[in-house]
Amino acid sequence: MTTPPIVILDNGAYSIKAGISGIDSEPRIFPNSIARARNEKKVYVSDEIDQCKDLSGIVYRRPFERGMLVNWDAEKIVWDRIFSSSGLNINPAESSLLVTEPYFNLPNIAETYDQMVFEEYEFQSYFRCTPAALIPYGGLFENEFGVSPECTIIIDVGYSYTHVIPLRDGQIIWEHVKRIDVGGKLLTNHLKHLISFRQWNMIDQTHVVNDVREACGYVSMDWKKDLELCKQDPKNNPIVQEYVLPDFSSRSSSRTGYIRSGPNAKLPEVTQKNGDQNSTNGNGNAKKYVEDEEEQILVMGNERFTGPELLFNPSDIGLKQSGLPETILHVISMMPEELRGMYWAHIGIFGGLGNIEALGERLERDLQALCPVDYEIGIYEAFDPASPPYVAATSLTASDIYLSTYPVTKSEYQEYGSSICRRRFGGPIYNVNPPGFTSGEISGEIDEDERERRYAMGLESKKGKGSGKRKDEELGEEEVISGNWGGRRRRGGGGLL
Repeated sequence: MTTPPIVILDNGAYSIKAGISGIDSEPRIFPNSIARARNEKKVYVSDEIDQCKDLSGIVYRRPFERGMLVNWDAEKIVWDRIFSSSGLNINPAESSLLVTEPYFNLPNIAETYDQMVFEEYEFQSYFRCTPAALIPYGGLFENEFGVSPECTIIIDVGYSYTHVIPLRDGQIIWEHVKRIDVGGKLLTNHLKHLISFRQWNMIDQTHVVNDVREACGYVSMDWKKDLELCKQDPKNNPIVQEYVLPDFSSRSSSRTGYIRSGPNAKLPEVTQKNGDQNSTNGNGNAKKYVEDEEEQILVMGNERFTGPELLFNPSDIGLKQSGLPETILHVISMMPEELRGMYWAHIGIFGGLGNIEALGERLERDLQALCPVDYEIGIYEAFDPASPPYVAATSLTASDIYLSTYPVTKSEYQEYGSSICRRRFGGPIYNVNPPGFTSGEISGEIDEDERERRYAMGLESKKGKGSGKRKDEELGEEEVISGNWGGRRRRGGGGLL
């Protein structure tokens, strides 16, 4: 029997990192949304959004809301696009699927995953887990001995939220996972309001503002000093940038914005005003950039760093939560004392917001003030912060024992339903006793309301009474380690190693 191709979907709220194990070593990025331009009737699905002629007023419809997949109609349209010949070009009925799910995924939403995978797409088998659960199989923490550490702290800086996740022996310690309600969506909305209040009305231009945030944003190493610099001379200081907004008119030759002056300034390719050919000199080099008199300039001063600062001080906008360094300190303080040193030395960052300039440096500096003197701080980052879960998934699926150990097959689902998925894939429900429930056997009869609550929490099968007691699945002990895929390591006392 031939081995089916394994499709990997890192199903994020903002984008889906997809590929086929053994073929796509790097993920293919698909926006997880459908969109419609205000002046067009056409609906764009996922990567078709790039074909839209006017991105300034584009309206998004996303499957995820507040970190949970709630709009399966939209998600199915996106998945159809990914599986089609325009995407991965695979036949689900002849493939196996590995898909990621949100942290603390609700049982009824998890059950919908199972139904979509087996009943709608008819995959042969599938495995579902959170992105952090895949990290131990990758190379984010890899050392010179090729062995992953036993105790790690994972920081998933995502689109909806930021999670701080402790792992021990490759397993998530769910009772100590913490969430900060700051993500890419909040930072983009925050910047939209700042720009609309101070300069241009861009409250409806989510796509353009998101590009501005990604191009100009950075984490300040001295927030008060940078704020004072911008206050003293708003138009002439080492922080301010002039960002040229994209022009989506029919006569424009450039549909992307760029930084015209200031740090990281990069001018676009030169084009002649009355033609589409590049203007070059005799040596084939581009001539100097000619400024367009009708350019709309966005001056980015303290707007560059006030948004990312919310990761460290959520109280700036009224969120009654601790910042990222304090949350990490709290999570590590809940670990056994003899293991805390290992947690301090292995802190990894991934997620779409992980590419903000100076995020790792600022986090390391703030943690130095909180870390006991006996411990050493180690910050691990990836050159592409969005790819570690996908790369780790390719390593996991390359193992000989993967298909026989991890996924649930279609025949198993048809026989046992979603209960086999709940038992096989696990999750926080099996590590924490919810309020109103007890662990172990249930003595005596339970009424229908109690049975319904237990079933909703995933503690009891839909068929029969069940006992509410989980039987641990025996997993293979083979350790899957990937090679060095391009991460960088920063230690507490120096630069990059």
